[in-house]
Amino acid sequence: MTTNNSQKSMLTEEDLAGTVLADLKRVVREYATAATESNCPTVRQMFTDLLNKTLTMQGQLYTVMSQVNMYQAPSVAPKKELDKQLRSYSSQQQQTQSWLQQNNLDNQHQTAPLYTSLH
Repeated sequence: MTTNNSQKSMLTEEDLAGTVLADLKRVVREYATAATESNCPTVRQMFTDLLNKTLTMQGQLYTVMSQVNMYQAPSVAPKKELDKQLRSYSSQQQQTQSWLQQNNLDNQHQTAPLYTSLH
């Protein structure tokens, strides 16, 4: 029995690229979670490196998809709203850094967990 290629159900390049892009986004989340939950500095660095490489791949794929009109970018956010969020995140970062310094936890070589149990 011969199967005609036109009768096969195949994904388009856009569908395939979209699937890979979605998977890269998922992997980014997983690596970020793994990095933030790692107690060992070596393991944390490994997941951070994997995260950065995956972010680069995701960005490259998004750029290509966008250039060939396979991906529609969301509407542009108002600059005022972006600036507001940036100020908020910057303030949170400063507060966190201050707390770490006050509690002598800003040493990069610290390997002890900040908590003893998640329960």
